[in-house]
Amino acid sequence: MRDDEQHGPLAGFTVGVTAARRADELATLLRRRGATVVHAPALRTVPLADDSELQAATRELIESAPDVVLATTAIGFRGWIEAAGGWGIGAQLLDRLRGVELLARGPKVKGAVRAAGLLEAWSPASESMAEVLERLLAEGVEGRRIAVQLHGEPLPGFVESLRAAGAEVIGVPVYRWMPPEDITPLDRLLDLTAARGLDALTFTSAPAAASLLRRAEERGMLPELLGALRDDVVAACVGPVTALPLQAHGLGTIQPERFRLGPLVQVLCRELPTRARTLPIAGHRVEIRGHAVLVDDALRPVPPAGMALLHTLARRPGWVVARADLLRALPGSGTDEHAVETAMARLRTALGVPRIVQTVVKRGYRLALDPASGAKCGNS
Repeated sequence: MRDDEQHGPLAGFTVGVTAARRADELATLLRRRGATVVHAPALRTVPLADDSELQAATRELIESAPDVVLATTAIGFRGWIEAAGGWGIGAQLLDRLRGVELLARGPKVKGAVRAAGLLEAWSPASESMAEVLERLLAEGVEGRRIAVQLHGEPLPGFVESLRAAGAEVIGVPVYRWMPPEDITPLDRLLDLTAARGLDALTFTSAPAAASLLRRAEERGMLPELLGALRDDVVAACVGPVTALPLQAHGLGTIQPERFRLGPLVQVLCRELPTRARTLPIAGHRVEIRGHAVLVDDALRPVPPAGMALLHTLARRPGWVVARADLLRALPGSGTDEHAVETAMARLRTALGVPRIVQTVVKRGYRLALDPASGAKCGNS
């Protein structure tokens, strides 16, 4: 049985989840594949059923028909219809929507539209706002009134492009994104990311990514966060729109071809194992993952200090690493090299094969790389 079949392709990796909605579903998918999950919602949605701005926009559309209505999210469209019903104008809104060109961004939105007894005129196969914009601009929007159900914050560049092409755009703010009521979990997730305690961080909406970056900036730790996401922590986004706030900071992301939670998890299942280091050590196959080690077919969880030491030793397998260098690699390292000895003892216990790490008297430690492995090793 292969390691992936026995333990799951994400065994030994820690994945952060920033989603507020459907976070449990995403976490379950990740755990089923072996991952350790850290969840901290980066935002919360606040419905605007009593909001005067939404009510005013709805009455304006009923009184003066737009040419086009764009529904961007299923939860937002449903909330809009429900809110109008609460104000006693639900039937008028539905009648108005039946007489306009109704566009739905993706299958979920299409489902919400049809559940309301309506039929969309068109929906992009890519679920991309860029494709919606391309279609509208190709049709010509000059002099047309276009109502856009907003995501919760302004859509970057979308409304501006329509207005620049001569359209009158009416925003329909069905709900807004707000910071989480309890910011503590998000701060812990930020600290963990900056400390490279995560292997990947997932994003399912652009506002969540923007909120995380904004909170890091408020705490004065944006450079540390960006450095971690650039070098060590994989930023996994459900789609290109979600990735925009991260890309604006020059960060690379991985994305599935289909913008769904399942494909997002599948991308991580392919990506993270490729980052593991596999070495023949002391007669064993040792695969060094994020927070655990596969020794042959046995998954061995390792404490953070031990993993820090192991990753440092694995950068130069077979070479001696001085205690001073290992001390600097320890989380919260001080000046007492005895901390290295303590962490090393715990590492050997966790691995279950103490001879994987050799002590070189008065010099330091090294991985006991098998001589016939072909990997470079040395004594200096």
